[in-house]
Amino acid sequence: MKKNDTNITDSTTGQDLKSDPASTISPPIEVHDLTVAYDQKPVLWDIDFELPESSLTAVVGPNGAGKSTLVKAAMGLIASSSGYTLIYGKPLDKQRRNVAYVPQRETVDWDFPISVMDVVLMGRYPHLRLFQRPSRNDREVAMDALREMGMDGYHKRQISQLSGGQQQRVFLARALAQDASIYLMDEPLAGVDAATEDVIFKKLQELRSQKKTVVVVHHDLQSVPENFDLVMLLNLRMVACGPVASTFTDENLQKTYGGRLNILSQIIEQSRQQRFVRESES
Repeated sequence: MKKNDTNITDSTTGQDLKSDPASTISPPIEVHDLTVAYDQKPVLWDIDFELPESSLTAVVGPNGAGKSTLVKAAMGLIASSSGYTLIYGKPLDKQRRNVAYVPQRETVDWDFPISVMDVVLMGRYPHLRLFQRPSRNDREVAMDALREMGMDGYHKRQISQLSGGQQQRVFLARALAQDASIYLMDEPLAGVDAATEDVIFKKLQELRSQKKTVVVVHHDLQSVPENFDLVMLLNLRMVACGPVASTFTDENLQKTYGGRLNILSQIIEQSRQQRFVRESES
């Protein structure tokens, strides 16, 4: 095994999920030897990990750590200097239907003249043949996805007429309409209102319960312990990856954030105490 290979272990039993005899099927997503460089300057270096199904993983790290780059490179949306992605043991190009992507809201041209329904229908394109138009069933699937995100009443609106939180819900609906097995999301909770945040977290948990594999680039460290199973700590390299209980530690956070950690440690400790109180009351 390479020294940078990341083992995902069960936080209760300590058993390596890679070597679990019951887990003989290839993992939903594997990334190996991934390096990305811009103008010959590495921004992501020698990343290896694999994730199990029915999991919700947060990707965290300081600004410029390569979090968004990781998701884009894993999806093949940007060129990598080395490395590859396997989906259920097969090359990404043969499994794209199984992988849905939610981009950062800031990277989207929201002034493009397109309706909410047309945006969500894009999630059905991987299921269509070349030049095939969406069917009535595809439209029903898209409407169901909008309904799940509380946006069905806006299906005729232009996407530019929506608030930031509403736009984010629509892009999540597009991913749901794809009916994928793996969801890669680049900061889906950034800048959204509290109501939208609750809706999104609930949907992420539902996807996990449906045996989906969900990876979320996330900026709010305080919400990690309560809402995620696994965490990747990234800063150019993979600092640590594993169950939140054993990986989201002061030591690993110090390695990831360095001298910026003091206030973060206080926030995380408060979050842990609040979680303990809620669990005790329940």
